[in-house]
Amino acid sequence: MTTIYEQDHELFRESCKSWIVSELSPRMAEFEAAGIMDRGMYLEAGKHGFVGMAIPEEFGGGGSTDFRFNAVLDEELAYAGTGGAGLGLGLHNDITTPYFVEYCTPEQSARWLPGIASGELITAIAMTEPGTGSDLAGIQTTAVRDGEEYILNGAKTFITNGINSDLVIVACRTDPDAGHAGMSLLVVERGMDGFERGRNLDKIGQHSADTAELFFSDVRVPIENVLGEEGRAFDYLSFNLAQERHSIGISGLAGAEAALGWTVDYVKERTAFGQPLAKFQNTKFELADVATEIAVTKPFIEQCTMKLNSGELTPGEAAMSKLWGSELLKRTTDRCLQLFGGYGFTTEYPIGPAYVDARVTTIYGGTSEIMKTIISKDVLA
Repeated sequence: MTTIYEQDHELFRESCKSWIVSELSPRMAEFEAAGIMDRGMYLEAGKHGFVGMAIPEEFGGGGSTDFRFNAVLDEELAYAGTGGAGLGLGLHNDITTPYFVEYCTPEQSARWLPGIASGELITAIAMTEPGTGSDLAGIQTTAVRDGEEYILNGAKTFITNGINSDLVIVACRTDPDAGHAGMSLLVVERGMDGFERGRNLDKIGQHSADTAELFFSDVRVPIENVLGEEGRAFDYLSFNLAQERHSIGISGLAGAEAALGWTVDYVKERTAFGQPLAKFQNTKFELADVATEIAVTKPFIEQCTMKLNSGELTPGEAAMSKLWGSELLKRTTDRCLQLFGGYGFTTEYPIGPAYVDARVTTIYGGTSEIMKTIISKDVLA
């Protein structure tokens, strides 16, 4: 089978796998119980070069423009069943870091990029609001110019890394009468007056990904914290959402592969009515279906990765990656859990937590319904 990965990527994979197995996985139960990952794990990831791969070397990053390194890490985190911890690291690398790399001024780069690359500064992006989900045009958070500052007011919710984050990219309205052209991105820093974090939301899965409500009450944000140009947020968000959505597709496929592997091992060992579960026709048919879906999905996901690398991945293709990868993961963990029987409904085996963690992937990053709407625009063009 051909692969898009070269020797450097596979060497990076071995390093990722070694670190995840020795450092991250042994602490997953602790992080899941606490509902948040230890900040120190970001620092450890930074020491090994597993965060900030795309940040220029002059700021302490990996200096790579090759998204395949991100994809390798996403895959290994999914293979290991790291759930929410993997989500937090993936968001920092795949979703927020590109905004800082692409849109920071030289002064902002010097101020923020070294900490992002080292894991000292944890990042988040705040788009979703209590009254708006996937509808970016419905954002109500406002930022009013007052001299050399903006006065920020509003609320955000379902923000991954919301508790741990030091830098939060906030999508807000700087001109309420300008429609899409009236939206800007402001970077709110930990400790700014009026910036409050609400509760760490109690979720049914992805527990180790701290997911919070954020509140902004007359937060004075200096103009030096505008990311990119004022009024360009909608363009920036639309451009970067393609990478975010494809990264979810990558993780979905890898998570499905992991679930299949766990299940194959289980049905070979578990017996019922005097024979291994693997001998039953239903088991064979279920695993054949899952394996086929994974096999036909993989080339498309890899093709999207290469298109992302060359700047050719369209919003419609990214939506397909996200839609199919997340729905594949949801279907696969459900079908595989069934083959575990009662043990699948416990936390003794990884399939149970993976099943619960998978459910949100068809929601975050844009729901499956929104993905279909985006795809349909290309179909009907």
